[in-house]
Amino acid sequence: MKKITKICCIGAGYVGGPTMAVIAQKCPSINVTVVDLNDQRIAAWNDENVENIPIYEPGLSQVVKEARGRNLFFSTNVEKAIDEAEMIFISVNTPTKTYGEGKGMAADLKYIEMCARQIAEVSKSNKIIVEKSTLPVRTAEAIKTILDNTGNGVDFQILSNPEFLAEGTAVEDLLNPDRVLIGGEESEKGRLAMEALVDVYANWVPRERILTTNVWSSELSKLTANAFLAQRVSSINAMSAVCEATGADVDEVSRAIGMDSRIGPKFLKSSVGFGGSCFQKDILNLVYIAKSYGLNEVADYWEQVILLNNYQRDRFARNIVKKLFNTVSGKNIAFLGWAFKKDTNDTRESAAIYVADKLLNEQANIIIYDPKVTEAQIMSDLAYLNPEHLNHRERITVVKSAYEACDNVHAIAVLTEWDVFKTLDWRSIYNKMLKPAFVFDGRRILNVEELSSIGFDLTVIGKS
Repeated sequence: MKKITKICCIGAGYVGGPTMAVIAQKCPSINVTVVDLNDQRIAAWNDENVENIPIYEPGLSQVVKEARGRNLFFSTNVEKAIDEAEMIFISVNTPTKTYGEGKGMAADLKYIEMCARQIAEVSKSNKIIVEKSTLPVRTAEAIKTILDNTGNGVDFQILSNPEFLAEGTAVEDLLNPDRVLIGGEESEKGRLAMEALVDVYANWVPRERILTTNVWSSELSKLTANAFLAQRVSSINAMSAVCEATGADVDEVSRAIGMDSRIGPKFLKSSVGFGGSCFQKDILNLVYIAKSYGLNEVADYWEQVILLNNYQRDRFARNIVKKLFNTVSGKNIAFLGWAFKKDTNDTRESAAIYVADKLLNEQANIIIYDPKVTEAQIMSDLAYLNPEHLNHRERITVVKSAYEACDNVHAIAVLTEWDVFKTLDWRSIYNKMLKPAFVFDGRRILNVEELSSIGFDLTVIGKS
């Protein structure tokens, strides 16, 4: 198979944009076009000021600046990009279904199907189709069925190439991945298609880190990886509740078990809970798949990971109410952080949203500061979870600095582990708060000794 010279990616979101930017940067001989139907998103990717691109990731703006206009292009002309491409990445949203069979668990594949039908309609030459979105097992089979039955006699090879990016370190993960996984059909054409994609990544990734499997194993590996990582977070968060009750310190427990080579130290950081676009969605998808095959005990096992995460968020909110003398009605509570983790502006499934929802239902006033999340996004998140919050807009304030958020409040809740929160002038903050001055550290980032010596009543997850 000849070398790939033209790539199209359908979807300019958190996966498609950064992935294609790095491919373009590392493969100057390949023209990469990212397409999306969202005019505003594409306009933001094309903004003359590269700092205004729609996704905040450390290092991403520099990568885009180097490649954009040279061999990286962002466009709304989907049909033209599909027609010209030899390889097409599908990187559209696969949200959890909110309707019908599988509601609340199964992946909604309507956008994937729309892509497949558009590719089939437009294509006049053979194409390699790469699943980049996180998909249920055997989705590739459905895509191939659509393409083979509605196409124009074109040969389509379907590959699975799941992403293993961590938001906040996505560029580094792309530049130096632990592994690149490529699944394809076990045939001569399938092998050649996989080799074509291997050759793209081999421009910067050592070949020993590029794994090839059958397509079903590749699809399931993505769900399994996220399920295992989320399981570790929920496991240590379960122990954080035990630590608080017994006088143990969850960081000391994490360090002790993490030194066991069979366990290792990663993803053992206790917090108010995991968020992001993948963990919950992928586990619920795995639960649905297990149930659909009659594997109910397997489904129950993985569902408990989600239930524990929900419990941790609820427990954090309940502790705030309890410490504030069992009522937060009319009280001002500062939220430091809204993104689901630092170094990203992504708020999907952020713990802050759910903690805010609980406190607003208790008639608290919340004052929110996040370095990268806009007021419009915060209000959208709250309205999506509970539209009733818009009827009490006076209880929600979004401000431009941490100090403004903490002025004259009853309590502070740290919901995102932004580094800037560690170095705030906490004595100045204390002087402007109502007393007693409560701080709830949901990310275990604050200096306990310093804040306690100032006079704060500090509650830290996993520490009595």
